Amino acid sequence: MNPLPEHVAIIMDGNGRWAAARGGRRGDGHRQGAEAVRRVVRAARELGIPVLTLYAFSAQNWQRPASEIADLMRLLHRFVIEERSELAARGIRLTTIGEPARLPAFVRGPLAALTEATRANRGMTLCLALSYGARESIVRAAQRLARAVATGRLRPEAIGEAQLAAALDTRALPPPDLVIRTSGEQRLSNFMLWEAAYAELYFTDVMWPDFGRDELLAALAAYGRRQRRFGRITESVA
Repeated sequence: MNPLPEHVAIIMDGNGRWAAARGGRRGDGHRQGAEAVRRVVRAARELGIPVLTLYAFSAQNWQRPASEIADLMRLLHRFVIEERSELAARGIRLTTIGEPARLPAFVRGPLAALTEATRANRGMTLCLALSYGARESIVRAAQRLARAVATGRLRPEAIGEAQLAAALDTRALPPPDLVIRTSGEQRLSNFMLWEAAYAELYFTDVMWPDFGRDELLAALAAYGRRQRRFGRITESVA
């Protein structure tokens, strides 16, 4: 039985299909999805998960209709404002990966303020992946390393896995132990491609707006039954 994962990452998928199945608009699904975020953050904190990363808005999501993007940004702004006291009360530290500088100013300001206000919290780390893409993150890491080489601060032959990992957006986080994707889709969709190399993957048909504590517990139970070998044989792990 595996211990509780140190880092759980979730690809929150299915808001639009959840709404369509009920005759609603995509915005209705996103609003219910925001409620699912609140449930899952609270459950993860109560269960003692040290790090929770939520794939909130991908680099590719900028290609969606402007009205839907605006709806998502308003929901993000509302979450940042309304959850400030909750995060403080539960000792949750908020951080981000991706390119939050691309977010509209009315979101960037409160987001930066909340990140700073919760910096010292140690109960749990909540990481929001915003305007995030794994390929884009790897490109930025390569650019950082290239600049270090160009200025003589780093030798090319000194670059290894540790150096690349330290240049990624996720450098301050442990690698995810468990990656969950909702809504029945079974792909990573440009999420933590480097970091999830040895993560356990868990796919569920449950749409994100319906995901909650029970579904998180089911994912953790499945994780607990997995044998993580990291390239070794079963006997070596045992």
